[in-house]
Amino acid sequence: MSAAPKELPRWAEVALVPAASVATAFVAAGLVVLAIGENPFEALVILLRGALGSGEGVGFTLYYATNFIFTGLAVAVAFHAGLFNIGGEGQATLGGLGAALVALAFDSTLPAILLLPLAVIASALFGAAWALIPAWLQAKRDSHIVITTIMFNFLAATLLVYLLVGPLKPVGSMAPDTRGFAASAALPTMQGLLGLFGLSIPASPLNISFLLSLVAAAFVWLLIWRSRLGYEIRAFGFNPEATAYAGISATKITIVTLLISGALAGLMASNEILGAQHRLSLGFVSGYGFVGIAVALMGRSHPVGVVLASILFGVLYQGGAELAFEKPAITRDMIVVIQGLVILFAGALERQFHAPLTAIFGRRPTRAETQAAAS
Repeated sequence: MSAAPKELPRWAEVALVPAASVATAFVAAGLVVLAIGENPFEALVILLRGALGSGEGVGFTLYYATNFIFTGLAVAVAFHAGLFNIGGEGQATLGGLGAALVALAFDSTLPAILLLPLAVIASALFGAAWALIPAWLQAKRDSHIVITTIMFNFLAATLLVYLLVGPLKPVGSMAPDTRGFAASAALPTMQGLLGLFGLSIPASPLNISFLLSLVAAAFVWLLIWRSRLGYEIRAFGFNPEATAYAGISATKITIVTLLISGALAGLMASNEILGAQHRLSLGFVSGYGFVGIAVALMGRSHPVGVVLASILFGVLYQGGAELAFEKPAITRDMIVVIQGLVILFAGALERQFHAPLTAIFGRRPTRAETQAAAS
């Protein structure tokens, strides 16, 4: 009888594989930088200094990371049910619309303590509502969730254009924006919040949506690993046929999971619309929904991994802006190439690291573990 094949330990699966992916991506990016005549080590120092070398840089990094946490969690929740929600862009767009409609309607009548929770809840509800039709089509008509959510991204973008050049456009304005919200519709900044406790940090767009994103990550952990619904979601994602025999409704799991996923994506708008821009503008999502897919893959669909991967992409966004400013030869397009390499190695090619890492760190399961798995 041949020995059981080696298995990669859980700690290596969670930590080493993503680390190897990121390291390889940075090596490849360094070669690209070297090819255009710049020093890759100097570029790396500038990137890290721009993202983490000052209080302002850290604030911007965490501000960008907040968007990725929400969209990454949205993708991760769907992944656990075996669903690929690629509609984060559209769901975040509708989340922004929901938050903006509440702010525009009540910013002159409601105090902030009532208005802000209503606007945040509206962003989640509108995001969930935009995921409902693809969820229903998947559950009832077996339409492919990838196709329908992509289509709904375009529909959301088209709807937003119509509203911003029509019904929501302020009189006399030429910009595709709503009017600015009153101060009561602005989420408190982290600078102001920490100032209440005597702590001083530089000004940045970082606001309490960052704390909300961490609460959302904790919620997802409790949902997926500490609740009956989470068990059903994971079981359905692992083996839909077996869960059907166990009496778990595929329709229920598909719709509920995508509603939660859409709500998380919609919450991203609270950071942009209520925390930074204080108006609804065209293109505010800026690709965060698509990057959330890479964040979920890199983070192994675990909330802690999603938060760490989001911070990495926040570093790339903020540090990349500083790098493009200090090194004109490394344009913003080059920064997109570097981000694309990280996505490539962390997502599409991450399985390539399993075999060599298993050969080094892998172990064979014990007889008891083999028997337990067979039973």
